[in-house]
Amino acid sequence: MDLPERVWLLRHAETVSPAIFHGVESDVGLSELGRRQAAAGAEWFRQHRPTAVVSSGMRRAADTAAPIAAACGVPHLVEPDLHERRVGVLCGRTFSMTDGPWYETVSRWAAGDTAYTTAGAESYDDVKARVLSAWGRVTSAHPGGRVVVVAHGVVCKALLLSLLAGWGPTGWVKLGRVANLAVSELAPDGANWRAVRLLEVPGPVAALTGGTPTEAGGDGTRSEA
Repeated sequence: MDLPERVWLLRHAETVSPAIFHGVESDVGLSELGRRQAAAGAEWFRQHRPTAVVSSGMRRAADTAAPIAAACGVPHLVEPDLHERRVGVLCGRTFSMTDGPWYETVSRWAAGDTAYTTAGAESYDDVKARVLSAWGRVTSAHPGGRVVVVAHGVVCKALLLSLLAGWGPTGWVKLGRVANLAVSELAPDGANWRAVRLLEVPGPVAALTGGTPTEAGGDGTRSEA
């Protein structure tokens, strides 16, 4: 199967309420900073000459993708199954990386218990199956192309852990957190993909917050979901 020459996989810009879980249940939009991040990201992508931009249908992803497509003069397409993880009863709850249900979930996944989940939420296995199918549709539709894919933190992480050789769910913590506009540039490598860059926030985007990525969760208060 012919694949794209390059795929840039990235997370959406900052949302209006980054300190709580949203999941697919909450179609929240971008903050004012998030809109500026999207604009800065769009200018950064001009130099890379993408041929298409694909996003989930959720507002925070679509509103990040649209400026990129417009700046680069390419189509903005939607792949619905790139949507954020279903989080069930966690939707709207505050976030913690030191205790509570998300900490427990990540700990179980990193220990290899990928079927684990909380009430009403997708497990790692559920997310992986959904997003790999979506990835297959996106990449097969753009042979030889240069595609920007705008998705969500958990989606990006599940894809990277599944696509890159030597990784898997036990590397969830080691891979690091997914900041807003964190870009992973992927190239085909036989049956796998290799990372030309991995979870790097473009300079013009990071400069908006003094070089500190947003929603990276370094303070334990911001969610990847």
